[in-house]
Amino acid sequence: MVTAVQPRHGSPEPALFSPEPAHVTAVALPRLPSVRHLGPNWYAPVMGTAAVASAGVALPGEAPGLRAACTGVWALSTVLLALVLAARTAHWVHHRHQARAHLLDPAMAPFYGCLSMALLAVGVATLTAGRTVIGEGPALAGAFVLYGAGTAVGLVAAVVVPYLMVVRHRIRPGSASPVWLLPVVAPMVSAAFGPLLVPYLPPGQWRESLLLASYAMFALSLLATLLILPVVFARLAHHGPLPLALTPALFLVLGPLGQSTTAVNKLADAAPGAIGAPYVTGLGALAVVYGVPVMGFALLWLALAAAMVLRAARHGMPFTMGWWAFTFPVGTCVTGAESLARHTGLVAYDWLAVALYTFLVAAWAVAGALTLRGLLRRELLAAPR
Repeated sequence: MVTAVQPRHGSPEPALFSPEPAHVTAVALPRLPSVRHLGPNWYAPVMGTAAVASAGVALPGEAPGLRAACTGVWALSTVLLALVLAARTAHWVHHRHQARAHLLDPAMAPFYGCLSMALLAVGVATLTAGRTVIGEGPALAGAFVLYGAGTAVGLVAAVVVPYLMVVRHRIRPGSASPVWLLPVVAPMVSAAFGPLLVPYLPPGQWRESLLLASYAMFALSLLATLLILPVVFARLAHHGPLPLALTPALFLVLGPLGQSTTAVNKLADAAPGAIGAPYVTGLGALAVVYGVPVMGFALLWLALAAAMVLRAARHGMPFTMGWWAFTFPVGTCVTGAESLARHTGLVAYDWLAVALYTFLVAAWAVAGALTLRGLLRRELLAAPR
């Protein structure tokens, strides 16, 4: 019985155990090598670009050329989304082992929340900045599709990534990172997007369902954020600053703060046409009572994060894809400040929104230029060292 399964003398081993023939290897190795190390963090440029468009449209007044510029940036974000989706699909098809390794890597897995936020960010920009070019009907259809896909992916990521962190990842003490916020912030982006779609639904059950579902996603994301933020700050207090290359990730904390402020104000705007009168006044008050202190904390964290980044820059902080953390989270604070300006009537929030947007555009331009340079030099898609 034993000798029956042994290969005959001089015959090749079964293909399962033998190396690939030379001619097969020569064909397989060049196959899409550029996407082998392209991880889910590459959705961050899509998010940041779309945030420039949607935040610019939300600014007060009508600056000359701003609307046209935002429309152009929205078009760029749409192209980037299509390119990254195609590249990530090729990554999963041709480098499935590497893609699964990303899921099992505690430093990379949280970035799977970026797929959801990229879809949602482009959806918001399509509805707010793109409608003047493609028309309200196509813009609305695209927004609903991107909202549905982004929300579904975001809810899955909000469950799967924390599950993997608990049962599969091996997390060392002192390794907590603001990156952990990415999968749980995605439902908050849906909570801010949903109110924009409420007026386009039939009155009654449809509008109220979307409104309350958005509040539910607002709450689940907020509670998850409140669990993670103390862990992140405890890591900083007990283990010191983040490594230089990871320091820009501190700006990710602004994401749930600015996005939740935006969401609660957008929900209050949509409430009068979707829910009974007794609740409308309370939800409007909640927008201000919640948004003002949270925006204050966001400014406090912005000052702390900026100081840490300046320190890291003095010590030689290198460029990485993490620099895109300077874009989308700041964009959420722009929309949050502008929402508070409308609900409180304070011009100070208008000026805050303009100041933050100026920083956002500068950060987007720098991150975009350095990313393009890294791609041309074949540095960003090289194997990690």
